[in-house]
Amino acid sequence: MTRAVPGDPASGRWTALTWLAAAVVLAMAPWFSAAAVLPQLRAAWLLSEGAAAWLTLAVQLGFVVGAVLSAALNLADRVPPRRLILLGSLLAAGANLGLLVAGGPGVAALLRALTGAALALVYPPALKAMSAWFRTGRGVALGVMVGALTLGSALPHLVNGLGGANWRVVIVITSGLAAFGGLIASRVGEGPYRFPAAALRPGQAWRVLTDPGVGLATLGYLGHMWELYAMWAWFATFFGGVLSARGQPDPGRGAAFATFAVVGVGALGCYVGGVLGDRWGRTRLTALAMGLSGGCALALAVLAGAAPPVVLGLSLLWGFWIIADSAQFSTIVSEIADPAYVGTALTAQLALGFTLTAGSIALVPVLVRAGGWPLAFTVLAVGPLLGVLAMRRLAGTLEAARLADGRG
Repeated sequence: MTRAVPGDPASGRWTALTWLAAAVVLAMAPWFSAAAVLPQLRAAWLLSEGAAAWLTLAVQLGFVVGAVLSAALNLADRVPPRRLILLGSLLAAGANLGLLVAGGPGVAALLRALTGAALALVYPPALKAMSAWFRTGRGVALGVMVGALTLGSALPHLVNGLGGANWRVVIVITSGLAAFGGLIASRVGEGPYRFPAAALRPGQAWRVLTDPGVGLATLGYLGHMWELYAMWAWFATFFGGVLSARGQPDPGRGAAFATFAVVGVGALGCYVGGVLGDRWGRTRLTALAMGLSGGCALALAVLAGAAPPVVLGLSLLWGFWIIADSAQFSTIVSEIADPAYVGTALTAQLALGFTLTAGSIALVPVLVRAGGWPLAFTVLAVGPLLGVLAMRRLAGTLEAARLADGRG
């Protein structure tokens, strides 16, 4: 589908980016579908609130398990990325289709976990594959890819706002999209800046993460992830409460549309973050984005009871900056990790990040019961503010000279 022209290594890179970004969004469709069908599954299977939450959390935990195993086996460095993406997409499609015959929450939770584990073979290899097409402008390229995923994450909220769709139809369609995405990725050629082949080293993931530069980048990423998925998971509940407190009609539908906008605006944030990361330097951009997103969380802690337009405006700003730095952490790893084990480093970083998200997602309702949304937002702000410290420290290391063509 895409081939580099001899003598012109940059030829075809934007075509490759377009196809890979589309392929990953389609392949990740089974993950995104969970939010769209969960209300109907609760009604069909008479699920408690706890059982419904496990269906969502199972995908996160499955992704972590799959990423840990993949990192331990160095799969993203030993198997061509497009083959891994195809395999992961087909496995995710199959596990997702299993929901049609699951019949209840127990089997369904297992299938959701298997879906998440399969998708661990899609996302990290795709980031590595895209890195092989870009040496300059890599921050923008990975920003576009993560932005596409962000928009995909927002779409289920739009579906809910419009009234949803038959859950069986959604499952069949998203499974088909996943398989199609894998086929598209399998047709994208390897980039001209491909990384060297690697040998099996089960302990390499730990060695990579304990490298000072990669370790600091991962600490920054953890600060970012502490806030991100908890915000995405609970914003609809929070804003629905804001609308209810003001007596707004049909607050659930209004919250769904607002959540689509707040999450979806992050797609633009990813692109802007990529541009600024390439031009200003990655450590500077990530520190700025986390400072602004953490500041927005603290501002919402103060203004949680304000009028809905005020809360929504601040939340849109939060949604823009909370994801603007996400791709840059992966870009940093691709620039300073051992070239033979970039895929392992990316997979291990993602595994740690998604492990942390499970904790922050579960903690939010506990904090809300203890002290309301102001307490929850204040605790979420701690992550990015600590992340800022990690990135400022990385900026002072020798590894920073290897980032963004020497911009740090």
